[in-house]
Amino acid sequence: MQVIKTWNYLRGYVIIRVEGLTLERFLNLAITSDIYLWDIKRVDYTVLEIKVTIEGFKALKEVVKRVGCRVELIDKKGVPFILYRLKHRKMLGFGIVIFLGLFIFLSSLIWSIEIIGNEEIKTGDIIKVLEKENIKSGIIKYNIDKDYMKHLLLDEFNNISFLSIETKGTKLIIEVKEQDLPPEKIDTDTPCNIVATKKGVIVKTIARCGNSVVHKGDVVKKGQTLITGVISDEYSEEYILVHAEGEVLAKTVYSYRLDEPIVKLIEEETGKVYERWELKIGKKGIQFFKGDIPFENYNETVREVKLFQNGIHLPFKILVHEYRELETKEIKQNIDFLKKSTHIKAVEKVNKQLSAKVQIESKDVKYYIEDGILSTYVVIEAIEDIGEKQIININ
Repeated sequence: MQVIKTWNYLRGYVIIRVEGLTLERFLNLAITSDIYLWDIKRVDYTVLEIKVTIEGFKALKEVVKRVGCRVELIDKKGVPFILYRLKHRKMLGFGIVIFLGLFIFLSSLIWSIEIIGNEEIKTGDIIKVLEKENIKSGIIKYNIDKDYMKHLLLDEFNNISFLSIETKGTKLIIEVKEQDLPPEKIDTDTPCNIVATKKGVIVKTIARCGNSVVHKGDVVKKGQTLITGVISDEYSEEYILVHAEGEVLAKTVYSYRLDEPIVKLIEEETGKVYERWELKIGKKGIQFFKGDIPFENYNETVREVKLFQNGIHLPFKILVHEYRELETKEIKQNIDFLKKSTHIKAVEKVNKQLSAKVQIESKDVKYYIEDGILSTYVVIEAIEDIGEKQIININ
C-alpha cells in the first residue's frame, strides 16, 4: 500500500470535487474508461472528493461531458508540481539544494563519541588517545579506520579483552570489555613477611614457613607483622631471609550506622508542567522561549524528539526540557516498619564489606531515637584470615 502511495506521489495527482445527481454513472464511466480513481469520499449526497492521476484528470473531460457533472480542482500533489514551482522560484530551489547539501555533509560527520563498558579505564584517557590521532568530534566518519583504532587502543590499554567500534548515524560508539587482572603474586624465592590487612584479635596462627610473632588474644593493627620471614639466631647476629607462608585467623568487627528521620519530607508533583525547546548541535544548544521557570521547586526531565523512527541519526537533536512543579509534604513513618527497613539496609551495607571467605560469628542490631531521628547500628563479628604477604626490603 505504501509503495502505491509513493508511486502516485512521484507521478503526481490531483484532488477533485465532483458535484451532480449522476455520481454513480460518473464512477462507472470512469472505471470503464480505465481511469484510476482512489480515496473516494462522499462529502454529501451529491458531492464526492476523489484523487486521480494527472493523465486521468485530463481523460475525465469526456466523462464529465457525458454525465453532466461539475468538477472542481481542489489541490495538486506530487513531485511534478513541486518541480514546476521550483522552476519558477529559482531562489527557493537553490535554497533547498543548499540545505540538502549541508544536511548530507553534516550527516557525514561524527558529532559525538560514546564509550561504554569501561570501569577501570577512564573515558577521558580513551578520548585523549583518540584525539592524538585526530579522531574526535567533527571528523568525517568515512575517514575512520576501525581496524587501526582497535590496534591503537589494544596497544595502549593492556587490560582490554574485547573492543567493538561502530558508527550509528553521527555517533561513534566504542564498546570496551575489561579483563580481570589477578592480584600480583610474590615469587616463592622472594623473601617476605605476612602482615595484617586490618585490625583484629588473633584467634589462631599457623606458620608453615617463617616465625609467628603474635599469639592468641593479641590485638593487632593494619600493617603489623604477623609471621616474619626473617629467621635469626638468638646466639648471634646472623639471620636468613625466607618466603613466609601461613595463615593468621583473627576476630574482626564490621559495623554500620544508618540514620532515618521519623518525620520524612517527600516531594509530590502537582501536575503543572512548563516546557522549553532546544536545538542542540554537538555540544552547543539554542533554547527557544527562554522565560523564567514559573515554579520555585521542580523536577527537570529532558526528552529527545525523534523525527525518524527507523534508526536515522541526524547531526542535530531537538530536545524538550520538562519542568514539573513539586510540593513538599511531611509524613510520619511507622516506627516498627522503619526499624525493619533500616535493619535490612544496614545489613546489606555491612555484607558488601565482607569477602566470601569470612565466617560470621555474631550479629547485633541496636536502635536509638534522638531528635526525631531513628539510628540503626549493626555490628557483625567475624573470623577471617587477615594475613597478606609483603616483600622484605633488604636495603
